[in-house]
Amino acid sequence: MMKKCSKLANIAVVSAMAVSMWAGCGSSAATEGTAAGTGGTEGASAGGSVFRIGGIGPTTGGAAIYGIAVMNAARMAVDKINATGGVNGYPVELNFQDDGHDAEKSVHAYDTLKDWGAQMIVGAVTSTPCIAVAQKSREDNMFQLTPSGTAAECVQYDNAFRVCFADPEQGTEAAQYISENSLAAKVAVLYDSSDVYSNGIYEAFAKEAGARNLEIVSAEAFTADRKTDFSVQLQKAKNAGADLVFLPIYYTEASLILIQAAAMDYTPAFFGCDGMDGILGVENFNTSLAEGLMFLSPFVTDANTDTMAFTAAYEEKFGETPNQFAADGYDAVFILKQALEAGDANPDMSVSDLCEAIKGAITRIEFDGLTGTDITWAANGEPRKLPIAVKIQNGVYTMM
Repeated sequence: MMKKCSKLANIAVVSAMAVSMWAGCGSSAATEGTAAGTGGTEGASAGGSVFRIGGIGPTTGGAAIYGIAVMNAARMAVDKINATGGVNGYPVELNFQDDGHDAEKSVHAYDTLKDWGAQMIVGAVTSTPCIAVAQKSREDNMFQLTPSGTAAECVQYDNAFRVCFADPEQGTEAAQYISENSLAAKVAVLYDSSDVYSNGIYEAFAKEAGARNLEIVSAEAFTADRKTDFSVQLQKAKNAGADLVFLPIYYTEASLILIQAAAMDYTPAFFGCDGMDGILGVENFNTSLAEGLMFLSPFVTDANTDTMAFTAAYEEKFGETPNQFAADGYDAVFILKQALEAGDANPDMSVSDLCEAIKGAITRIEFDGLTGTDITWAANGEPRKLPIAVKIQNGVYTMM
C-alpha cells in the first residue's frame, strides 16, 4: 500500500511541475515547415553557428501517428536543449520532413534537408524509408540516428545507429519472454510477408521458438494488398489449438485481427512488439477488445519520475499521451547532444568530420533516457538495453 500511495503522490507532483521542468523552455520559434504539415524548430541565435538536425518520418498517411510523435518530441528536446545552453554552447535547429512512410519520398526529404544544411539525421522513423535514406547518408558520410527503424538493414553502414531494438532482437526477446513466463503451450503467428519489419521479427521469433521447444502450430502470412480480412488465418490458428497468437505487425492490422477474432469467438492471448503501440488510439476501435494484449516496448509512461514528467509535459503541449515513438524521438536528440559533447564537436566542422566525431563518441557514452538506462552502443549501430513487457489493463498500457 505504501508503494502505491508513494507512486500516486509522485504522479501528482510530476503532473503539477512537468510544464516548468520539461515544456517551459521558451518557444525558441517553433514553426511549421512544409505544406505537408511538418515542423521545424529554429535555434536561439540568428546568424551564428548552429547545429542543424534533419528529421524524417511520416506525418501524413497511415503511419502518421509514428512520425508525428517523433517530430513533436524531438521539437520538445530541441527546445529544452536551447533553453539550457545548447550543445557545447551552440544552439540547435530542427527541420522535420514528411516521408509518408514511402521510400521514394524519404529520399526526397533527405535531399531537401541536405539543401537546408542538415549536418545529421534523426530518422527515418519507419524501416523501409530508413533503409532508403541510409543509402544516401552513407554517400555523404552524414551521421544517421533512427529513433525507430527496426530492420537490420537500417544500420548496415557505419554512419548509421539506432535508438530502438532491431527486428531480430524483438523476435528473439518475444520468444524468450513467452517461453520463460509459460504464456502458451501452442503459438500461432500472423505476419506481413511484404513488410521487412514483420518478416524480420517473425524469422527471429521462429528460430528462437524452435530452440526453446515453443511449439508454433500455425504461421500464416498476409500482404500489404490483402490486409483487411484475416478470417482464414484466424480459423487455422483456432483449429490448431493455438492459445497465444503472436502478431509481429503494426497496430492498424492488429485492431482488425482483434475485431475478427472476437466475432468468431476465438479468445487466445495476443502478443506483439513495438508496432503495437498506438492500438488504443485507433479511431472507432472498441478498445475493450485489446484488454490483455501484451507487447514488448522500450517505454511506459509511468515507469519512473522522468517518464511521468515527460508524459505530463507532452500531454500539456500536444493534448495526447505520448507513445514509445515519442520517447524514441526525444531520446534521439539527447543522444546526439551527449555524443556531440563527448566528441568535442562544433557546427563549423564538415558533415563528414561531424559524423566521424559522433561515431567515435557514441560507442563510448552511456545514456540514461526515457527508453532505458545505461544504454550503450556497439560499432555496428545496435543499442544495448533491456526491453519492457507491456500489457493493456483497464484500457491503459501497464508494465508487466
